[in-house]
This record gives sequence, C-alpha cells and structure tokens, in this order.
Amino acid sequence: MPELFDSLKLRDITIRNRLGVSPMCMYSSQTGRATDWHLVHLGARAVGGWGLIMAEATAVTPEGRISPEDAGLWDDGQIEPLGRITHFIKTHGGTPGIQLAHAGRKASTARLFSVPQPGQPLTPENGGWTVVAPSPMAFDAHAPVPHELSVVEIKAIQSAFAAAATRALSAGYDLLEIHAAHGYLINEFLSPLTNQRADAYGGSFHNRIRMLMETVSAVRQVWPQRLPLAVRLSCVDWVEGGWTLEDSVALARALKAAEVDLVDCSSGAVVPHAHIPVGPGFQVPFAQTIRRDSGILTAAVGMITEAEQAAEIISTGKADLVLMGRQALRAPYFPIQAAATLGAKKAIALPPQYAPA
Repeated sequence: MPELFDSLKLRDITIRNRLGVSPMCMYSSQTGRATDWHLVHLGARAVGGWGLIMAEATAVTPEGRISPEDAGLWDDGQIEPLGRITHFIKTHGGTPGIQLAHAGRKASTARLFSVPQPGQPLTPENGGWTVVAPSPMAFDAHAPVPHELSVVEIKAIQSAFAAAATRALSAGYDLLEIHAAHGYLINEFLSPLTNQRADAYGGSFHNRIRMLMETVSAVRQVWPQRLPLAVRLSCVDWVEGGWTLEDSVALARALKAAEVDLVDCSSGAVVPHAHIPVGPGFQVPFAQTIRRDSGILTAAVGMITEAEQAAEIISTGKADLVLMGRQALRAPYFPIQAAATLGAKKAIALPPQYAPA
C-alpha cells in the first residue's frame, strides 16, 4: 500500500504526496475575479507542502454563484488572475486544481461580508437574481422558489461548464473537478429529494444522473486526455428516501467508464433537515466503499485533522488522497509538520527561504 508522502500519478500529472487542500469558498472575489487574497491563501499552501491545492467552487455562469463574492470562470477576463496563482503553486511544487460549479437553487445569497439590514431586499448586485433548479422546490422556507430549467437551459449550462473548463486550462490548472455535491445544481438533479421531473432528466436513476454524465462528456471533450478529471459527490443525503451509498457506487462505475479519474467523497447538504452524524473521519467509509466497489480512485474528506489519521487512511487503502478543509486553514504548513510527526522529514523539502542557514 502507498504511504502518505508517496506521490500519486493521475494521467500525466504527478501529485507530490497524498495530502490536498479541499476547495473552500473565500467569498473574496470581485466580479468573479480572484484577488491577491487568493494568491496568498493558496500560495501559502504550496509553500506549506500540500500536494493538490484546489481553488474554491468557481461558477460557470454569473447566476451560478452562491454569492456576488464567489469566484467565476464565465469570462476570459477571469483567466489572468488565476494564472498568477497556478504559476506560483507550480513553482513551489504543488499541483493546482479547480472546482467548477453551479449553485442552482442555493445561489443568490447576500454578500457574506456586507449582509443587508433586516428587511432590506436583495438586489442583483448583492444577491437577488433568479435561481434555477431541476424542479421548482425552494431549499427552505426563507429561500426563493427556483425556476425549473428547460432542456434548452440545461444544455446551455452544460456548455458553460465546458467553456469554463477551457478557461481553466488556459489558466494553467492541472486537475479539474466538477461539483456534484452539497445541494448545488448537479446534486439537485441526482437526488430524488430535489428532482421531481418527468422528462429524460428525472425519475429513474439513469435519468437523474443524465445531467452529470452529459456535463462530464462535454467537459472531457475540451479537457485534455493528459489531465485528470474529478467529480465531488455527496455520497449520501442522510435522509430516508434520498440518494444512497449504493447509488454513489453505481454512479462511480459510470463515471469511471466516462473517463473520470477520481471521486471526491463528501455527503449531505441537499436538504436542510438532514441529521448528519459528524465526527472524526465520518465520511471516510464512503471513499473506502466507492474505491473498493467501483474501482475508481477516491479522495477522503471530513474532519481529518491528525497526521496519523491521514496516514492510516492511505496506508490501509481506504482512499488514494486525503483532502483537508478547516485543518488546511488552521495549519497551512500541515504537511511539513505531519512529515516531522511521522518521522518522514525528508519527504518534504522546506523552501530554501525557510531552510536553516
């Protein structure tokens, strides 16, 4: 079995170790464009020794943003700021990845850092645009009822994913992830809790996965064969009658056949009333089961915080990659510290600027 600091080869890309930074929204973009915040935030993780460094959920259309402060790749002007980041990450040995997303019915929230006063309506400049979904079902009692997408509109969004993938390539990314989790648009098509369509995109399992499978196909047509493609899934809905782990295994098999290389195994967030048994490593069994039963590579996520915990996940074959979110925020140099903890100091070289004189 591989060890935590062994490299991972995905197509023509070699990730220097099995530790990665999960895509986490920073709510700090300007009209979808990355800022110096993103350069420093993601660049620090490259210096810190992380193998895969994922940019946050990046909207493929303006209406696909969660908030007005979300990242985007719907416009060529958004490429250059991301290119600065990927260049820095590669210079310091990391592999830059990016997650493409559409927030669906969970889009159009207010700016996180400038919340409107109570009773103040949202505007298109501060949330308030029309949200879309597979079915006209609001996320909760405080959310708007979304517009039900027509087939023509579905095709347009799939084309937007492909166009954003082309821009991601121009920006220098080496790994692309399609966001199909956490209650955002593609996840809304997958789950029977949020998809009540009666056409080719609803009803049966094969119809509900159609949106994702067609999006994967559209993206693979423009994303080079030499570069890996991943999909993030909510592996279970945590609600009776919802999406199950068995569904995820079946979908993972289909994704592997469609030239997806990795499934990023998260869970939940498609409906607000789910009861999720959160605890250390609580989602790791999803990665283990999907890896074993579908044969696709997996990434484990969710309350993985200790070096020994991460090492055990890799050495016992539960996943091929460990992605960390909050721990990566708390400890940007976690891989260097973990190497010392595990007695593998030579696994990660300090940047020359930090090396002893």
